[in-house]
Amino acid sequence: MKTIDQAKHFKEDFMQGNGKANSRDKLTRQVAGSNRKLSHEEISSLYADSRIVQNIIDIPAEDMTRNWFTLKMENDQLARDIMSKLADLNAKKAFKDMITYERLRGDGFISLGVTQATKFDLNDELDMNKLYSVDYLHAFSSMKVNEFLINEDVFDIKYGQLEELRINRASRHGLQTKTTESAVHISRLLHSQTRRMEGEFQGPSLLEPLYDILTVFDTSVWSVGQILHDFTFKVYKSKDIENLSTQDKQQLSMIMDFMFRTEALAMIADGEDLTKQSTSVSGIKDLLDFVWDLLAGAARMPKTVIKGQESGTITGAQYDVMNYYSRIVADQENEMKPHLEKLIRMLLMSEKELGGRIDPESLEWEIHFNPLWNVDAKTDAEIRKIVAETDQIYLVNGIITTDEIRESRFGQFGLSSEVKFSGDEADFSRIANEVYRSWRDSND
Repeated sequence: MKTIDQAKHFKEDFMQGNGKANSRDKLTRQVAGSNRKLSHEEISSLYADSRIVQNIIDIPAEDMTRNWFTLKMENDQLARDIMSKLADLNAKKAFKDMITYERLRGDGFISLGVTQATKFDLNDELDMNKLYSVDYLHAFSSMKVNEFLINEDVFDIKYGQLEELRINRASRHGLQTKTTESAVHISRLLHSQTRRMEGEFQGPSLLEPLYDILTVFDTSVWSVGQILHDFTFKVYKSKDIENLSTQDKQQLSMIMDFMFRTEALAMIADGEDLTKQSTSVSGIKDLLDFVWDLLAGAARMPKTVIKGQESGTITGAQYDVMNYYSRIVADQENEMKPHLEKLIRMLLMSEKELGGRIDPESLEWEIHFNPLWNVDAKTDAEIRKIVAETDQIYLVNGIITTDEIRESRFGQFGLSSEVKFSGDEADFSRIANEVYRSWRDSND
């Protein structure tokens, strides 16, 4: 049977197509808000299979803990002792892993390994007055949790709060596995959960609302790979092709594919034709940009950050990266700071940790997260110029003196590589806006 006859044999009426709004219409089959639930196995597979997924999960957790924090208190030696103890506990890594687990599986935990003055059970509430020492911190995910016990009494002060967990404490020694389960009071854990829906016990994985977008992204990567693989191909025309058997066509195709790929000279008969065809990629950049923008918006991360831009270095034009770091700062304050404060209170109340039990309420202390980003030389110069112009306005109007400006900006050691600018987030946002407008105007 000739090729054209084969095509006619399998032809369908083009007017019928897939039809509109019937069972074969792909758009009709798509349903928004299907709320896909991923199993732990599916989450692990998605995470292990894609570096982009790993960046979306890992980078914010790394940024939240990358520069750690400074503990400010009147007793500098005590502050150094606390930071040294946190380093011994490897607290920085434990917090990073907890945040990573929260993003990946919906819940991240740190077990607080403590010694108390009296015997206790894990389901007993932690008594801070009986703390002897803090021995270890272990991060784990909801894969270790068999049951969440949440207070559902709307007239209780702890309504909606997690009170107790049933944790799988299985241990494996070679081929032998010992499975045990323990009820653990929430006070013996640090728990990070940011996306729990009302009526649910566990937090959803960040990959669940991203699943459709990640599917589209994976499809776009595969499609680009196919285009690159077949970017150019050769078309051979001959009147003798239709008379060849299927086996002869396959053999001829292999021979010609090898010859025309490895040699520049093509020997064909009179009346035959050999041409090279290229795949059109017109408009593909717009399609890929759409997929990237959709993924970045859903992950709430700039494309440059998802792609692995150098951490903490930005230019004046990257206002979206500034917004990203501002969001990380907010997460540090809202999510990580309470856990750090609890851990530091435990160290202060431990009898054997810092030279004796210290009442945290008797001290003035504060956790100050270290800056997450710095700017390039050009942007730094523009910021200094804006600050200098602002200082000049203050000086002319008698708001501040020359000595105060010198001390505020340069300190006792003269000009440094850092701008000693004190202000809140609104001040930094204003400077970022002015730098961005300056850069945009210079490029218009």
